[in-house]
Amino acid sequence: MKRSVLLIAVLTAAVLLLAGCGGGGGGKSGTTLIYWTMWNETEPQGQVIARAAEAFTKETGIKIDINFNGRDIRKTLQPALDAGETIDLFDEDIERVANTWGNYLLPLDAYVNQSYSTTGGQNYGAVVNKTLLDLARQLGNGSIKNIPYQPSAFVTMYNKDLFTKAGIISTPKTWDELLAACAKLKAAGIAGITVDDAYMACLFGYTIDRLVGRDATTAMVANNDFSGPQVLEFGRIWENMARNGYVSPNAAANVWPVGQQEVASGKVAMYLNGTWLPNEIKDQAPPDMKWGTFAWPAIGPNGDGIEANNFGAQSFGINKNSKYPEEAFKFIVWMTTGEWDTTLARESLGIPVGNDSQWPAALAEAKVVVDSTTTRLPWAVGMEDKAEINAKIKENFARLVKGDLNAQQFAAAMAK
Repeated sequence: MKRSVLLIAVLTAAVLLLAGCGGGGGGKSGTTLIYWTMWNETEPQGQVIARAAEAFTKETGIKIDINFNGRDIRKTLQPALDAGETIDLFDEDIERVANTWGNYLLPLDAYVNQSYSTTGGQNYGAVVNKTLLDLARQLGNGSIKNIPYQPSAFVTMYNKDLFTKAGIISTPKTWDELLAACAKLKAAGIAGITVDDAYMACLFGYTIDRLVGRDATTAMVANNDFSGPQVLEFGRIWENMARNGYVSPNAAANVWPVGQQEVASGKVAMYLNGTWLPNEIKDQAPPDMKWGTFAWPAIGPNGDGIEANNFGAQSFGINKNSKYPEEAFKFIVWMTTGEWDTTLARESLGIPVGNDSQWPAALAEAKVVVDSTTTRLPWAVGMEDKAEINAKIKENFARLVKGDLNAQQFAAAMAK
C-alpha cells in the first residue's frame, strides 16, 4: 500500500514538472497577461500582434490584454513599473529594454533552454537568431533577460531597377566602386544618393568608421575630439560627391522623411538607412519596386569593411514581478517562431528572428549582409550619443554638400 501511494506521488510530481516545462501545453488556461507594446494598433506590427494574441488565446486559453502605447512607451512604462502596476511583459528596442528597464527584467535562460510546441523538439535558443541572442546575453551581463524579435540592420538600401537602368551589374564593395556606380547613375539622369536630417549623423559615423575603424570612431565621441585627419578626409569625400552631382540637390535641406520620399519617388537610387525602409515608404513607392541591399563600402586600409554593420532588434522583456512568467514566455515563443514570426516579417516587410522563418523578397539581399556581419557597430557609430555632436554634424554636413563649406572649412568647423 505504501509503495502504491509513493508511486502515485512520484507520478503526480512528474506530471506537474512536465506541465511546468515548455514542451507542449499552453500553461494556465484562464490566465490573463498584461502586455505593453511599443506599437500602435494601426501599424502592421500592431495588427499582426493582435491577431497572434487572439490565436494564442484560442490555442492555450491564456488571454493577452494588449496596451498599445506606441513610442510613448518610452515615457509611460517606467512610471508604471515604478508604481507597481500589473505588467507581465513589454517590448521595445533591445538595448533600451536592457539598459533602461533592466532592473525589472526577469532572467530567461531557463526558458530559453527548453523546447516548445513550435520549436520542433529543439531548445528555443537553437531555433532563433544566435547573433541576436548573443547580443541579448551581452546586454544582460551574461544572462539573457530580453528576447529579440523583428531584427533590423543599418545598410544601404537601393532601387534595383535604377541600378539596372544605369547599367550597374554588381553592388559596390569599395568606395571606388561606389563612385563608379554614382557616375553611371548620373549619366542615366539619376541622383546617386540622398540623406536627410534624421540620418546625417549615421552617414558621418559610418564613413568615419570606414576610414579609421569602430574604436577610433567611438573615441571621437567619448573625447569630444573631431580634430583628427579623418574629419578632413570625410570633408574631401563628400565635397567631391556633391561637386560631382552624385548627391541629391535636396539633401542639404531635407528634413525627415523627405529623404526617403525621394527614394520612393524613384528620383534617387541609394539611401544609407535601415531594413525598415521598404515598410516605411510602401504606401508611397510603386508596389512593384524592387529593393536591394548592400553594406556601406570599405574606404581605407585602416577602417572597417563591409563585415561591420549596425544590427539590432525590438525585444520582449518579462517583468520580474509577473505572476505568470511561464505563460508570458510561451507567448514570446509564439511570436518569434513558426507561423507568426513569418507573418510579422511578411506583413511589416521586416526580418524574421526564427532561423527557418521566411524573409520577405524585398529584404532577400539584406539577409546576405546580416549573415556576413562579424563586427557590430553601435547606432550611428556613436555619433548620436551626444545631442550637441549630432547637431554639429547635421549643421556642417548640410553646409558641406550645399557648397557653403569646403573640406578644410568643414574640418575646422567640426574641430571647434
